[in-house]
Amino acid sequence: MADTEKKLVFTLEGGDVTIRLRPDLAPRHVDRICELAEQGFYDGLTFHRVIDGFVAQGGCPKGTGTGGTGKKIPAEFSKEKHVRGTMSMARTMDPNSADCQFFICLDAVPYLDEQYTVWGEVESGMEHVDALPKGEPPRKPGKIIKAEVVEA
Repeated sequence: MADTEKKLVFTLEGGDVTIRLRPDLAPRHVDRICELAEQGFYDGLTFHRVIDGFVAQGGCPKGTGTGGTGKKIPAEFSKEKHVRGTMSMARTMDPNSADCQFFICLDAVPYLDEQYTVWGEVESGMEHVDALPKGEPPRKPGKIIKAEVVEA
């Protein structure tokens, strides 16, 4: 549980989004997200799918929702609810196909519960997520300027 002292900060065009990491729910996913952030993987990537009342999805190196790193993470499903601010992993129909793409719930999305891996929750800066350009894909997608793991 040493990772509970770490947070993830996404600097978006509108400001910082601070994310409480949840290694108690998904230790492998938190480790991988942190590893990618520390490598600078997320820096400059866009939110390619932002749907009001649903999710803002990002983390695709192609900016299309079709890219990844090739390293799959086995599912770590939990009873944690998908509510506004929940950070969860995107995947294909295969439950064990999460890679680098994630989504932020813009509202409660109960039909995702126990089917997607929750790995964190937005603590502050949700207004910057709300301000992301909408669309699938947005005409001018919002981007992660920098992602970094910080000590809490």
